[in-house]
Amino acid sequence: MKTNLFLITTLLLVGSLLTPGQAQSPTIPPSAPAKALPGTAGDQSPKGSARIVGSVMDSTQAKAVEFASIALYTKATGKAVDGTVADEKGKFTLTKLVAGQYDVLVSFVGFRNKTITNLTLTDGQTLDLGVIKLSSSIKTLEEVTVVGQAALIEEKVDRLVYNAEKDITSKGGDASDVLRKVPMLTVDLDGNVSLRGSQNIRVLINNKPSTIVASSVSDALKQIPADQIKTVEVITSPSAKYDAEGSGGIINIITKKNSLQGLNLNVDSGVGNRGSMLSLNGNYRKGKAGFTLGGFGRAMYNTITKTNLDQTSQVNDVTTLTRQSGNGNSSGLFGQYNLGFDYDLAKNQSITAGVRYGVRNMLNQQDLVTQLFTNNTLVSTGNRNVDVKNLSGTVDANVDYLHTFKPQQEWSVSTLYSRNDLTNNFDANLFSGSGELTARQRNLNKNVNQEFTLQTDYQTPIRQNQLLEFGGKAIFRQVNSDYRYLLAGPSGGFTTEANNTLGELTYHQNIAAGYSSYTFTTKNRYTFKGGLRYEHTFIDASTREGGSLGIGDYGVLVPSVNASRTFKGTTLKLGFNRRIQRPGLQQLNPNFNAANPQNITIGNPRLNPELTNNVELGVSKSIGKTFINATFFGRVTNNAITQVSQPSDTIPGAIVTSYQNIGRQHAYGTNLFANVAASSKITVGLFLNAFYTSLTGQTMGLDGASIEQTNNGFNISGGTFMNATFKNGWGAQAFGFMQGSQVQLQGRQGGFGFYTIGVKKEFNNKKASLGLAAENFLTNRFNIHTVLNSPLLSQVNDVYLYNRGIRLTFTLKIGKMTMEAPRRKAKSVNNDDVKSDGSSQTQAGGGSTGGQSRP
Repeated sequence: MKTNLFLITTLLLVGSLLTPGQAQSPTIPPSAPAKALPGTAGDQSPKGSARIVGSVMDSTQAKAVEFASIALYTKATGKAVDGTVADEKGKFTLTKLVAGQYDVLVSFVGFRNKTITNLTLTDGQTLDLGVIKLSSSIKTLEEVTVVGQAALIEEKVDRLVYNAEKDITSKGGDASDVLRKVPMLTVDLDGNVSLRGSQNIRVLINNKPSTIVASSVSDALKQIPADQIKTVEVITSPSAKYDAEGSGGIINIITKKNSLQGLNLNVDSGVGNRGSMLSLNGNYRKGKAGFTLGGFGRAMYNTITKTNLDQTSQVNDVTTLTRQSGNGNSSGLFGQYNLGFDYDLAKNQSITAGVRYGVRNMLNQQDLVTQLFTNNTLVSTGNRNVDVKNLSGTVDANVDYLHTFKPQQEWSVSTLYSRNDLTNNFDANLFSGSGELTARQRNLNKNVNQEFTLQTDYQTPIRQNQLLEFGGKAIFRQVNSDYRYLLAGPSGGFTTEANNTLGELTYHQNIAAGYSSYTFTTKNRYTFKGGLRYEHTFIDASTREGGSLGIGDYGVLVPSVNASRTFKGTTLKLGFNRRIQRPGLQQLNPNFNAANPQNITIGNPRLNPELTNNVELGVSKSIGKTFINATFFGRVTNNAITQVSQPSDTIPGAIVTSYQNIGRQHAYGTNLFANVAASSKITVGLFLNAFYTSLTGQTMGLDGASIEQTNNGFNISGGTFMNATFKNGWGAQAFGFMQGSQVQLQGRQGGFGFYTIGVKKEFNNKKASLGLAAENFLTNRFNIHTVLNSPLLSQVNDVYLYNRGIRLTFTLKIGKMTMEAPRRKAKSVNNDDVKSDGSSQTQAGGGSTGGQSRP
């Protein structure tokens, strides 16, 4: 934060050097100086036709020095005659220069000044100074040690950026371990992500969507190694440029990249009592071309779960009590393999292409003992052994083109093809109370989700402090889901069950969208960003049994307004936006999932989209060595999609959970974050998320008629973390998190806790490291206690998770690289629309349902 203040102060002072018509970042306006220098608007020096161009880079890192100051001095008199400021890519241009001899001074706070002498210009000449490398000053390095830790969180007009590069405890883990530490986010023990209590969010990886993310956010996060994550962007108030989907907001995970010349190979590995991983990532760059090839594999094992369930249902004046206990375990293999290519077609044009393949094999096994009581009399006892297979393979392929005309004026065309083949099956063996095999069951559910996207975007600066963006997008999606429910005796073949359990869903969803966005920055540091987006959705959905579902097309107009002001180390932000949430395949899929016949899930293919209005007010401030961020928000959702449970009419004691547009959902709350640089070596962080929510929907009353049900209450979560660095390459981290119970329409879902501590030792000039991390080592298990109630049912579900763990990690970097200026890559497709299931609960026998696929 302090660095940002230095940036702005420097810009305000150097703004006096700019001549009319010179390029400048549209987000940082010039300011009237106390004294004008020759060559400014206040000086009538003659102008010529020569130009000087170049770029400024940090000599120790492959990244630009944003907004560096460039001053031009005449060789004869030594007086400053012109000047400018580099843009956010480090590039600068001096125009209309008179022929002669000059010196150029490049400076920026935190770096040593650099002077380039004896430059000779002739009329009409363009002199390219190339890449100018600035080295850090010793004095500033001491300050940056403190400021850099305070800048763990960065504020932008429409988002919060969490810098996750130095995470010891997450090494050997996955993306969910990193997201747990991000302000405003909550990640449960299954990996489901919430933003301010809403799981209706969109998760992007390097600004790109993927059908694996659409199928299951939690499973997608398991495929991303934690140590490959550079930053996490939490976009709570998306501009019109983003898709309208995601009523809670957008999370963009940026992975580490480099612009190094040469060949290198990074090896990351880890082994623990509950999981192991191995990652190999190679990069090769020569001249204008670059290649990346990577692979990541992760195995999970020894994941034990115990469950206890008591549920009471009432149907036709008959009360049935179901009592279950279960023991289960799960194992899984996750993999991600990618091949990337980029090439500079010209100095201002580039093309990027990539192919990524992801694989997920999750196996869940559970043994259940079930007792049924009717009117307080035991009527049956049975055992059930269930094996669930949740398998998927995902392919993403993209080709992107970018043409940069001048700083911040660019045009891009992006394409993306994505396919996800998802299998979610289970086999169950049924035993009598005496242990005799009595029957077998099998549920087969095959899903294919395909989409193709074509997108074009254009942006251009207007004058010196304004930016205009507009573009269009087309998305073509098709989802197919085949499902069947089979029965068999103790031996022999399977036959299809008669009661409507053989079917197919075909769902076509095409979206046409256009947007325009405008950014304006004033001299006194106000920034305004407003936009308007229109999306029209065309739907053609049908089932094998019922034919067309008759879901109509619909359009939505989505406005967004964001404003910010920075003064005296304080930044204020105010934002409003409207979002749409389309139902995903998990909500639509009519497959009768009865891995546990007493807890059945089934989708609702006739769901309508939900609309949400969001407003937020944020403030952030640096006070000495402490950075504080507080955000207050309100969210009103109409036609909200949520889970609703009802007693089964056909299976005694069973509860059927489906999805409905319940009506209204309100949420109001705050997110607080504080980061304290206790010393140049130690940083401590605290965060708190608290909000009040109210849900109103329709459930079934005792007489069978629909009645209104309302539930409300507070949801609170928070945690703390500590980072420490020591001499000789030693470092340590600790993290703890607690989430309270969460309000649902029919009750509350239980809370949980999570904590971890780790140490790391770096060797060989940071080319190798060895780390050790332990998690939940003081507690044998966590109990997630969930209670649901309605006039016709009550349910108490206790899930005991045994997740005490320890892991050892090792990293090795091979190869000799040389640095070059960072390249501007072609932009990629950014489909910001998914309805994450997220509301799934681990129930006795429920197993894994495979999440959802985006329609």
